[in-house]
Amino acid sequence: MAFESLTDKLQNVFKNLRSKGRLTEEDVKTALKEVKMALLEADVNFKVVKQFVKSIEARAVGTDVMNGLNPGQMVIKIVNEEMVALMGSEMTEIQLQPGKSITVIMMCGLQGAGKTTTTAKIAGKLKLKGKKPLLVACDIYRPAAIKQLQINGEKQEVDVFSMGENHKPSDIAKASLEHAKKNGHNLVILDTAGRLHIDEEMMAELQEIKKDVEVHQTLLVVDAMTGQDAVNVAKEFDEKVGIDGVVLSKMDGDTRGGAALSVKAVTGKPILYVGMGEKLSDLEQFYPDRMASRILGMGDVLSLIDKVQASIDIDEVKEKEMAARMKKGKFDFNDYLESMKQMKKMGGLASILGMMPGMGKMGDIESMVDEKQLSRTEAIVLSMTPAERENPKLLNLSRKSRIARGAGVDIAVVNRFVKQFEQSQKMMKQLPGMMGGKRGRGMFGGMKFPF
Repeated sequence: MAFESLTDKLQNVFKNLRSKGRLTEEDVKTALKEVKMALLEADVNFKVVKQFVKSIEARAVGTDVMNGLNPGQMVIKIVNEEMVALMGSEMTEIQLQPGKSITVIMMCGLQGAGKTTTTAKIAGKLKLKGKKPLLVACDIYRPAAIKQLQINGEKQEVDVFSMGENHKPSDIAKASLEHAKKNGHNLVILDTAGRLHIDEEMMAELQEIKKDVEVHQTLLVVDAMTGQDAVNVAKEFDEKVGIDGVVLSKMDGDTRGGAALSVKAVTGKPILYVGMGEKLSDLEQFYPDRMASRILGMGDVLSLIDKVQASIDIDEVKEKEMAARMKKGKFDFNDYLESMKQMKKMGGLASILGMMPGMGKMGDIESMVDEKQLSRTEAIVLSMTPAERENPKLLNLSRKSRIARGAGVDIAVVNRFVKQFEQSQKMMKQLPGMMGGKRGRGMFGGMKFPF
């Protein structure tokens, strides 16, 4: 998980601060040395780290903090505020042209950063906001790049414009604008070619596109897993081509987090989105305050709510029926399958738990969640007949034996699962307050997940 190592180290620093009733100046300086080392190990730019720690020390070593009722908590608050400022303070949107005017976005980046997939992800996001995007295949070099964009466009139900591999990218870009005007598109996204490394030919090609076509936004996709290198790439692209914002891909990987904490401070350009998975829906708006909360182990409830609202697709009538059954402890295995479906849309249980406050203190969440076990229980439910799913009381010994064979598990596993399900029914009946409220929508924000 992103930032896991950094979060663990910062949590230990904060734990030591909280354990002290009063703080001395030396206590603060010692803690900040540990913060500094943690950030450097996370591959944050050393100049950024130096200024960051200096800013915190200037605010923390003062009579208001040192003599306060809870000085340790005050220092943590300052660290949080400075980290938010470091990453840009406020969420930044892609600047779109008003009304029916066509907005042209040029996507650029090195090969392997996930640029083509990210291009389709952004098209999907902006389509949900009422735009009519046109994806343009300007990568004429990488084998299957055009085909990849066409496949992703089809999945997102977005049109793709291509002229094959025998035209200049700048000519393709110009032709795509004419096509967009004729077909009512108000957003054109150019998927340009990447290289294994920055070279003059690549930069010249991007400059030529910007010369021949009015590009309103130039977005750079960088691989978060490359750490400090990602920041250097962003700086060079900005100097030679000019960028308006950055998208960090592969933030769900085992990344140290240096790119997210350094990009804005080094380039002055905001991070607009972060890619949190391979699926076309796995793109999140970047909120500096929410990211700081994640890094400091405080959870990210607001992003979880956003993810729920974007993923849950149960109609209102069905939802009310499910909530009513759950309050009475009468939900069935069909409700369980619906829970599993909605949970997968949100990235799985580990992803959801990772956004909840306090979970960062519990260590490696992914190792705590046995996704294989969840798949086995789903297989058990899918091996039931429709009647058995609706009425769990039908499950006698012979039926359980048949279900176990169908799911490829021992009957003891089926018995244990059914028993857990019955216990969760009783628990839900005792906790009706957890199911109420339209905003919360249940224990996991609308997922009727029983245990």
